[in-house]
Amino acid sequence: MTLRLTNTSKTFPDGTKALLPTELTVKTGEIVSLLGPSGCGKTTLLRIIAGLETSNAGSEIWFDDDNVTTLPVERRKVGMVFQSYALFPNMSVRANIGYGLKIQKLSKLEIDSRITEVLEMCQLQDFSARAVSQLSGGQRQRVALARAIAPRPRLLLLDEPLSALDAAMRKDLRDELAVLLREFEITAIFVTHDQNEAMAIADRVAVMSDGHIVQIGTPEELYRNPNSAFVAGFVGNAMHLDGKSTGNELILEGGSLKLPSKGAGHNVYVRAEDVHIDDNGSLCGQVETITFLGTHYRVGSRVSCPIC
Repeated sequence: MTLRLTNTSKTFPDGTKALLPTELTVKTGEIVSLLGPSGCGKTTLLRIIAGLETSNAGSEIWFDDDNVTTLPVERRKVGMVFQSYALFPNMSVRANIGYGLKIQKLSKLEIDSRITEVLEMCQLQDFSARAVSQLSGGQRQRVALARAIAPRPRLLLLDEPLSALDAAMRKDLRDELAVLLREFEITAIFVTHDQNEAMAIADRVAVMSDGHIVQIGTPEELYRNPNSAFVAGFVGNAMHLDGKSTGNELILEGGSLKLPSKGAGHNVYVRAEDVHIDDNGSLCGQVETITFLGTHYRVGSRVSCPIC
C-alpha cells in the first residue's frame, strides 16, 4: 500500500501548531522513519495517519486510491506498536496475538492459522503458552509486533518501539526489527529520536524540526549531503567550524582550511572521522575533555595558537 499525505497539518485548540502543512509519500513496502527531537511533531504526524488525531481542514490522507482523511481509526486497517506495547499482561502470548482477530470475527481455523504464522515469523513458538508477564522486554516487543501484523493491516505504525529497552537489548532488537519488517513486506512508518535506530532500520528517513519535515532521503544521503545546519548536526553530530570564509579558504584560530569551490560563503561542518592530524606538524591547544567510547576516544580541545 502507498501512503500519501497532502497539505496535512494540525493546530490544537490552544493555538499550538504541532504540525505545519506536510507533504509525504511512502511507497508500497517501504520503511520510513520520522526522526527528530522531542516536540518536533513526529508523534502528532503518526497519530494523524492512524486516525487518532484529526488533522486541520484542507489536509488529505490517501491509502492507495482511498481518501481516509475522515475515516475513524477502526476503519483504517492500520497496525500499531506503542512504547508501552499495550499488551494484556495476564493473557498468554497466543491469546494476545489472537485478540484483534477475534474482533474481526474470523473463523477459529483462520485465527489459529494466522497466529501460528506470526509466531513463527517472530520466533515466538516456544513462548506461545506463556503469560506476557513472564516474558522479557525483548520478547514482549516481538509479541506486540506479532499482534499488530496478525490482522494483516494495510499499514504498520510504530511509535518509539524500542525506547523501553536497555541499551544492549535495543541494539540487538534494532537489527532484528529491521529484518522482521522486511520479511513482512508491509509499508511501515516508525517514530524515533535515535538517529542510529532510524538509519539502521529505515529505507528513508524524514528528519523533522519545529513541526515540519526539513529533509527526507536515504540514511546515506542525509549523512553525506545534509541540506541544513540542523540536519548536519542532528544526523551524525557534525561539528561546526567557526571561522571566516575568504574565497575558497576558511580562516580558523589555529590555521586555515581549503574549501571546495561550492563551499565558499557557506557554513562549514566536519565529522570526527574525517579529522586527521598531519604527521609533519603539530597542533597547539588545551585539551578540555576526553571521552572513552569503546572503539575510540573523543577528545575536545581548544586551539590557542596557529599550527606550529
